[in-house]
Amino acid sequence: MDAYNLTISFTIAALVVSISDIFFTKIQGRMGKKQNFIFMCLLLIIALNSISNVITAVFLPYAGISRGALLAASAARYLYFVFHTALAPMFFFYVGRVCGVTLRTSPVKRYFFYGLFALTEVLAILNPLTKWVYYTDADFVFHRNWGEMVIYVAAGIYFVVSMLFLMTTWKAMTVKRRTGIVLFALITLIGIVIQFISSDFKVELFAEAIGFTGIMIIIENEEDRIDSNSNVYNRSALIMDMDSFIINKNPFYSICVRITTPEIISRQSTGDNTDAVERVVAEYLQTVVKRYSIYRTRTRNFVIILFTSDREFVMNIAKEIRGRFEKPWKLSDSMVLLSTAIQITNYPGMIASTNEALYMFDSPIPEHGEGKIFAGEDLNYLLRRMTVEKAISKSLAKHQFEVYYQPTYSISDLKLHGAEALVRMHNDDYGLIYPDEFISVAEENGLIDSIDDFVLLDVCDLIKTEHLENSMIDCINVNLSVVQCMKPGFVDHIKGIVEAAGVDKNLINFEITESLSASSYEILNGVVSGLKGDGFKFSMDDYGTGYSNMRALASMDFDVIKIDKSILWEAEKSELGEIILKNNIRMIHQMRRKILVEGVETETQIELLKPLGVNYLQGYFFSKPVTRPEFLRLLRKAEAAEAAEAAKTAKPNE
Repeated sequence: MDAYNLTISFTIAALVVSISDIFFTKIQGRMGKKQNFIFMCLLLIIALNSISNVITAVFLPYAGISRGALLAASAARYLYFVFHTALAPMFFFYVGRVCGVTLRTSPVKRYFFYGLFALTEVLAILNPLTKWVYYTDADFVFHRNWGEMVIYVAAGIYFVVSMLFLMTTWKAMTVKRRTGIVLFALITLIGIVIQFISSDFKVELFAEAIGFTGIMIIIENEEDRIDSNSNVYNRSALIMDMDSFIINKNPFYSICVRITTPEIISRQSTGDNTDAVERVVAEYLQTVVKRYSIYRTRTRNFVIILFTSDREFVMNIAKEIRGRFEKPWKLSDSMVLLSTAIQITNYPGMIASTNEALYMFDSPIPEHGEGKIFAGEDLNYLLRRMTVEKAISKSLAKHQFEVYYQPTYSISDLKLHGAEALVRMHNDDYGLIYPDEFISVAEENGLIDSIDDFVLLDVCDLIKTEHLENSMIDCINVNLSVVQCMKPGFVDHIKGIVEAAGVDKNLINFEITESLSASSYEILNGVVSGLKGDGFKFSMDDYGTGYSNMRALASMDFDVIKIDKSILWEAEKSELGEIILKNNIRMIHQMRRKILVEGVETETQIELLKPLGVNYLQGYFFSKPVTRPEFLRLLRKAEAAEAAEAAKTAKPNE
């Protein structure tokens, strides 16, 4: 096959491929970004160039005998150069958008690339007058001129800078996107080199069409980035895009919209409405901002990314969204009210990395945070939470946790009965952090197991090394976390730790909060039964602070019920409080459980409790939580006092 026929074949193939790409791109329902628009322009350029080449190839052989054929061939060749000159700059702008570099390009650089684009286009447009790019001689033979070299050099500049864009954002791009751009670049480069070496062998357009097909399949096809239910971007897309924004130092604001409506909505008779809720909210958000700005990061959680430095503009959008949530939403055949909490963060500023952003998007909102917009200092609770999480990780690595012991006493003789093991965190960077703050964080980030194991190991070591089985200590109380109890194999794990330490299981009394027993009765009952059957003791902690689960209290084999300090303190303040305290104690006695009252701080409180039949006391009246050495001093002192009292009692009988 001669060069002429090859040119026709490759050109028609390029036309077919580019038109097919346009068709498939059109029906994909893309997100409407500038990137998508530029890609469609690139495909149109390839299609128009292919048509121009076909017309030139068809009419050029008749140019010498027909003026019409000459005009058609000349016009087609002219349009080819006009359109094809725009291909490299458009590809440059496309890569800039895909890599996220365009947003941070300085005005000077932007004007340079626009100016270079304009210069090459002017050369091509004015060629019929100047002949600077190409010309044909009297025999209709095509000749290149210096202007074509300028266009090629400009195209080379655009190509090289595009590759630099790719290299600078390499880490922020997925393997798929890297492959798409590199594949196109290689295929196109091969086509350009072949056609540059032999102008009669026109394969450049076909190579470009094949390359753009690869980009369409690999980059423009965003099915794996779209959330199938809400039809907006998914969490993976947010991570990838945010990595790109931050690597390229593109400032942005994020609006995190959390649907905080209770689960009762998803239990309506219409079925599982969680998906329906997300669909209607996603549809609404698309009326406020562009679809490509919206991401669904997890269940009932959307994030909007806005490239602006205008905080007031962002706040107005957040207020508009909050206002919509104050009105009912149509869900299937019913109208429902949805509550929301909105967080506003920005880069640079509140966040410095994608992980920090995701941490803020995923962290729980404060109590009673529904309907509020959290921005600026309102988000300090999240920054503190992030600080605590970092402190936990560092403290575990550096062994900066310490177990304190708060003594418990028998009410009958006010003698030392045992102690509750309480963990403290001493971090070099953040100082002393109390359990009330770090335990919930540790439960959420998966570090609670390590902390609880540390406490249990310390208690076992105390019992073993100090021979507490031969002391006046009845047991050491160890708190169990909600998360740890729920894990499969928990009972065997606990048994393994204690058995490896070689201590008497009867000296360990596990404490479980009332709220846990109320929410997870079946699992908890199995935990209690399994450990009780092996010799451990069990207490219900903080009784009276949550929604009392009478079934758990009556059915589960607790040894001790620990009444929360709030009930004792209220009993001192009012007659009604005293009635509540007495009735609770009476009920627990009827269930044949022993009672420990927390928060004892005065002798008056002790006198109040003595007639009520309470068994044990704990509080600052006796001792605050103390270090292990201090607790041992208290124990030895108590044992010495008991020994002296026993000796004194025995003397008259000598």
